[in-house]
Amino acid sequence: MNMESHQTDPRAFLRSLYDAAVARALPAENTAAWLPPPPKGRTVVIGAGKAGGAMAAAVDALWPAGAPLSGLVVTRYDHVPPAYRARPGRIEVVEASHPVPDEAGRQAAARILALAQGLTADDLVLCLVSGGGSALLSLPAPGLTLEQKQEINKALLKSGAAIDEMNCVRKHLSAIKGGRLAALCAPARVVTLLISDVPGDAPEVIASGPTVPDPTTCADALAILERYGIPLPAAARVGLETGSFETPKPGDPRFAGHQVHMIATPQQSLEAAAALARRAGVDAHILSDEIEGESREVGKVHAALARAVARRGAPFAKPCVILSGGETTVTVRAKGGRGGRATEFLLGCAIALQGEPGVHVLAADTDGIDGVEDNAGAIVAPDTLERAAAKGLKAQDYLDRNDAYNFFAPLGDLVVPGPTFTNVNDFRALLVL
Repeated sequence: MNMESHQTDPRAFLRSLYDAAVARALPAENTAAWLPPPPKGRTVVIGAGKAGGAMAAAVDALWPAGAPLSGLVVTRYDHVPPAYRARPGRIEVVEASHPVPDEAGRQAAARILALAQGLTADDLVLCLVSGGGSALLSLPAPGLTLEQKQEINKALLKSGAAIDEMNCVRKHLSAIKGGRLAALCAPARVVTLLISDVPGDAPEVIASGPTVPDPTTCADALAILERYGIPLPAAARVGLETGSFETPKPGDPRFAGHQVHMIATPQQSLEAAAALARRAGVDAHILSDEIEGESREVGKVHAALARAVARRGAPFAKPCVILSGGETTVTVRAKGGRGGRATEFLLGCAIALQGEPGVHVLAADTDGIDGVEDNAGAIVAPDTLERAAAKGLKAQDYLDRNDAYNFFAPLGDLVVPGPTFTNVNDFRALLVL
């Protein structure tokens, strides 16, 4: 990337920052330093998440050829790296649905649960966990059906609940999450490798913490469900009210000797993008890797900051790039709209910017998929609203019906990298020239 690329091609410059953020989080680059030596007994690999296929491929490539290695990891449909799909290694990778669980995920979770049992103190369990694991590792608590869990999950996704709230509920309605998986592995040693997709990088929140103790309670889960008015089947209500769905807690002796390693985080990816911008001669400022809130409102706040820089040179001097990460939410207000967190953020941002000269914005999910669409995100330029108006597209109308994908698609402004095989959550970059 040359020194003037941000001036001559802002779109390509922003895309290069996104690519740098994704590259920093790829399992192939981050796994070797955290692998323990082979044990006396067997090594069993289990796990789930959008990066699961790439994590399994990395472990398989790095693990000594003569050391026993087997296991099962579940990832999202179309998220197995092509090379590993063409030549599978010693770790089986299966695919299932995300964000709403399906039967394939339930079957994979049941098989993983079976692999975790009957182990000895000489055995090692490597658990590969990344974002998306909550939906992919779906095994309902006793008395609940998969369909009931699907309905609760859909309601949570539409409610505007924060990720930690959703995961608290998921843990307590699961037979495998909230530390239950690791507890079943006893007396084997468990080493968990994590790729964080959550604000704060809390291990107990990532994929609903299948291998770490859970500090939240049944009462917490019940309160969240009541706060958002989500109806509960009788078995779920009884399990939560009586505490029979309680999860293993910190201090449980079954977790003794376990290790948890964070191998890739949102902050590291933001720093990689910032370093690339600085090498191109553009000052870079990271706001936070923990930004949450309603996507469209977060978009307005980012727009206000970019306007201040563009018009007054404060709080940052231009040219500069402003970076942020985290996980925003979308409260679905209308049926039939297409889009996700990134494009809804951008639509809110574009409306607030009103064509501010010199401001270009990219927002995209680092897993390559914005919600359930085929794009990771999109790009906003100073002429976005003008080009939209020429096509008869009214930005506010599309925002009102949560239809950001269909706003940006006709403009040719979607960012479509395909699955990236990792996931460190939202990436946002505002270039102010």
